Amino acid sequence: MEVRSCRNCGKLYNYLGRSTPLCPTCMNVLEEKFQVVKEYIRDNPGANITMVSDATEVSVKIIKQWVREERLSFAEGSGVGLECESCGANILTGRFCANCKSKVQNDLNNIVAQNKPKPVEETRKKDTSAKMRFLDN
Repeated sequence: MEVRSCRNCGKLYNYLGRSTPLCPTCMNVLEEKFQVVKEYIRDNPGANITMVSDATEVSVKIIKQWVREERLSFAEGSGVGLECESCGANILTGRFCANCKSKVQNDLNNIVAQNKPKPVEETRKKDTSAKMRFLDN
C-alpha cells in the first residue's frame, strides 16, 4: 500500500492503484456529480457539453474526461467536439472512432497470430527398426 496526498483536497489516504489519485471522500463526491450529469444528459439528449456543464455545475474538463473514458455518450448533433486521437474524425464517446478501433483490433489480432507459439516437434526421430543396442564401457 502507498500513502498519497489527495489531488483535490490534500488529505493523506491509502492509494490502492485506482486511475485517479483522489481520496475516497473526493471519489464519492465525484461519483455523485457523475450521476447528476448522467441524469441531465438522459433527460436532455440534445444538450452539448457547455449546456450540461452550466446546468450541473461540473467542469467541461471533467465531463470530457468521462466521455473519453466511455462512461458518458452524447447524442448525434449535440456538438460534443471530441476528435478521434488517430484520424481526427468527430466522435461522441471514447478516444477513437469505430474505424480506428477496428483497425487497432485487427492489427493486434495479426500480431498475436504471428507470435503464436508453434507446437513442439520431437527432436529425436523414432527408430523404426527393431535393433538391439549396446553400451560400451
